[in-house]
Amino acid sequence: MNSSQIPHFDYIFTGTGLASLMTVYKMILSGKFSDKSILLLDQDAKKNNDRTWCFWEEEDSIWNPIISKKWNSALFANQDFNRHLALKPYQYNQIRGIDFYNFVFTALSKNSNITFLNEKVTDINELETHVFVGTEENRYTCNYLFNSIYTKAFAERQNKYPVLQQHFVGWFVKAKEEVFNPEEVTFMDFSVEQKGNTRFMYVLPTSKTEALVEYTLFSENLLAKEEYEKEIELYLKKLGAENYEIIEKEEGSIPMTCYPFWKKNTKRVLNIGTAGGWTKASTGYTFKNSDKKSSDLVKFVQKGDFDMKNFHKKSKFWFYDLLLLDILYRHNELGSSIFSSLFRNGNPKLIFKFLDEETSFLEDVKVILKCPKIPFIKALFRVFFLSNNSN
Repeated sequence: MNSSQIPHFDYIFTGTGLASLMTVYKMILSGKFSDKSILLLDQDAKKNNDRTWCFWEEEDSIWNPIISKKWNSALFANQDFNRHLALKPYQYNQIRGIDFYNFVFTALSKNSNITFLNEKVTDINELETHVFVGTEENRYTCNYLFNSIYTKAFAERQNKYPVLQQHFVGWFVKAKEEVFNPEEVTFMDFSVEQKGNTRFMYVLPTSKTEALVEYTLFSENLLAKEEYEKEIELYLKKLGAENYEIIEKEEGSIPMTCYPFWKKNTKRVLNIGTAGGWTKASTGYTFKNSDKKSSDLVKFVQKGDFDMKNFHKKSKFWFYDLLLLDILYRHNELGSSIFSSLFRNGNPKLIFKFLDEETSFLEDVKVILKCPKIPFIKALFRVFFLSNNSN
C-alpha cells in the first residue's frame, strides 16, 4: 500500500479507555467537530463489565443517566474507631464499566465521521506533517494523535519518582443474610491486618444483601490472587455473611506516581488517561480527574493551531501527591495512620474538595495539618528539590 492509499484522519485515538471515550463524547456534545474525521483503535471491543468507577459530585453531570447507585453517607474505619461521614453537599456515585461503554458507543454510532476499529496498535511514528499509526492489520495517518495506551516502563524503569500500585480484587456478592447498609458506602476500612502495607476494604452496597467488596492495597508489589480472596472471605465472615454467592469478580492495578508523563507529549501526540498522568496519583481515583481533563482538552483542541506540548499545566496538587507518595513508598505501613488522622476529625466536605483539587491554599493547609507532622516535614525536604527540577 503506498502512502496515497493509507486512510487519513484528523484525529486518531489509540486505546479506548475512560479518557479517550470521555473526550470523544464531549467532542460530539460540543458540536464543533462534525466536520472532523475521528478514528478510535483498540484491541478490546469493550463488551464486558471489566471495572467499576466511583466519584463524588455536588450536582448532576452528563453521566447521570448511567449512575447505577448514589450514596449520601460514607464509613471510614480502622482498628480503633469508626466514623460515619455525612457527604452533603456531595453524593458518592457508582458507574459500571459496561454501562459507560454502551452509553458512549451508542452516541458514537450516530456520528458518521467517527470510526471505531477493533485492532491492536503496534506502531506510532510522528513525522513533520502528520502521525503514522500501525496496527496488526492496517496502516493509518492523522494530523493529531491522542494516546491512552499505558507503557509501564516509562514510570517503572526510573528511580527519581516513587511508583506504587493501587491493586485490588473485588467480588460482587449476594448474601442470604442482610449484612450490608445500602445507604452507606465503606470508603476505607483499615481494620484489616496491615502486614507492613497500606491495606483496606472498600464496600459498595446496593441492597441489604448485595455489594461489591474489594480488598485494596496502596503498595509497590502485587500479591498472589489467593491472598486478596482470602481477605475478602474473612471480611465477609466478620460482617456476618456466612452464605453468599459470587456474582462477578473484578481486579485491577492502577499506577500511583507523579512521574511527569507530560514530558512524553510532542507537537502532534498527546498522552491521555493513565498514560498521560490523568490518574490522581495519591488515591488512584480516575473518573473525576479524567472528566475534568477531557473537558479541558476539548476546549484546547477547539481553539485550533495548537501544539500538544502546551496542554499540560502542573498544579500545587502534583506536589502534595508527591509528598504522600514519597512517605508511602518509604514507609508503606504509615498509610492507615495518615488517612485515619485525616478522617478522624477532618471536615468531610473539605477533605473531598481537597481530593478533587478544588481547594484554596488556606483550605489546603487546614487539611494537611490534620496529617502526622514528622513524616510530612521529612518528605517536604526530600521532595522540594525534586519538584524544582521537574518542570
